[in-house]
Amino acid sequence: QVQLVESGGGLVQAGGSLRLSCAASGRSFTTIGWFRQAPGKEREFVAVITWNDGSTFYADSVKGRFTISRDSAKRTALLQMNNLKPEDTAVYYCAANARYLIATISSHYDYWGQGTQVTVSS
Repeated sequence: QVQLVESGGGLVQAGGSLRLSCAASGRSFTTIGWFRQAPGKEREFVAVITWNDGSTFYADSVKGRFTISRDSAKRTALLQMNNLKPEDTAVYYCAANARYLIATISSHYDYWGQGTQVTVSS
């Protein structure tokens, strides 16, 4: 099992920044991904990082504004979100899997955190 705990969400004005953290514990994993879900919408992929070499991949909607990184010693994944827009408002989840590398599909992930709310006001 992998346990994931997100933190860092909150309320911010458009153009502002937030940094989300995902602390992992338990067995080893291959990849950490960030997803988000807005009210009435499906969960969507945001960013992913492979734990071994730090390779990253982003959704087009956040490319150039969000940065995913990892602190291997602390087993923590970070999502730095800059120039936030109202459409970024959602519950953000981190997820882990031990099978795939650059995985962008939620069903490829076996372990999920509880989520953290991000609200961007206009």
